[in-house]
Amino acid sequence: MKERIQKAIRRAQFAAAGAAIGGGLGGLVGKNAASTAAGFGALIGATIAEKVGPAEEFKERFQRGADAEEAGE
Repeated sequence: MKERIQKAIRRAQFAAAGAAIGGGLGGLVGKNAASTAAGFGALIGATIAEKVGPAEEFKERFQRGADAEEAGE
């Protein structure tokens, strides 16, 4: 359950960051562009979060394995 919550929070954080960046860039063009760019930015951010999550989990497993080897030596 903890992992599912962490995954949802990570996805929300990336989506919020993407929306902020997209909205800011779109705001340079106009109001409609800001709204559209914020939506696309949120979608891109959430997609990136889905791709980054497994990489972080793999990195943590790899580090745990290295720590276990050092403790055994």
